[in-house]
Amino acid sequence: MKPRPNQRKQKIYRTPTQSDRMFNQGAWDVSNATFLAGRAHTDGVEAVAIGMENKWGCGRLRLLVTPELREKFDRQRFKLASAIRNGDLEALRIECERTKLAWRTLDAYASSIDCQPLSRRVWEVTLKDGTVAAIVPDRECAGMVQPEGRKMVVFTLEEIANLITLHDFVLQTKLQWPGAEVMRVVKNVLDPLDLMRPTTLDDKLDDVFVNT
Repeated sequence: MKPRPNQRKQKIYRTPTQSDRMFNQGAWDVSNATFLAGRAHTDGVEAVAIGMENKWGCGRLRLLVTPELREKFDRQRFKLASAIRNGDLEALRIECERTKLAWRTLDAYASSIDCQPLSRRVWEVTLKDGTVAAIVPDRECAGMVQPEGRKMVVFTLEEIANLITLHDFVLQTKLQWPGAEVMRVVKNVLDPLDLMRPTTLDDKLDDVFVNT
């Protein structure tokens, strides 16, 4: 049976990442070649974002800067979301570069006002409902957690051990299949882009992060 004229050929894709779950691919995803080219740019943005969250905590960096800079940062992420949804390869490349610049701008500002990065004794992960879980070695280290207005819950290693014991299925799964991944959590805390309507590149947003 011949494919319908408007039916796209099936492609072999990789494991979905955060970018895939948040957005539909746009015009840059018209072939395997342009898809790989586009992902080369979006993966670079994701790598920078992961590095910043490892340094500052989950969703914390944008809360450390001024409201004006935070707005510019969110507007730039919004423009990147539009490019991922509907942009061509060049539009995607431009917004990816500007978003990386936006992350580095926030990082530089937070460092300039002596904000403290995430302690090496505190590990953070975002839960499904947007709550940030902070994992610390013991109760003495709980004071190292820096909420900065985020919804947070703190667990010690002892409490984690108790939870694993209570959920025996997870423990047995890990023991039977070493390296098994029960769940991957990637949702950000109260991301304003999640609350906005779908848009196109025709929506007017100024270019707030331009590397001149």
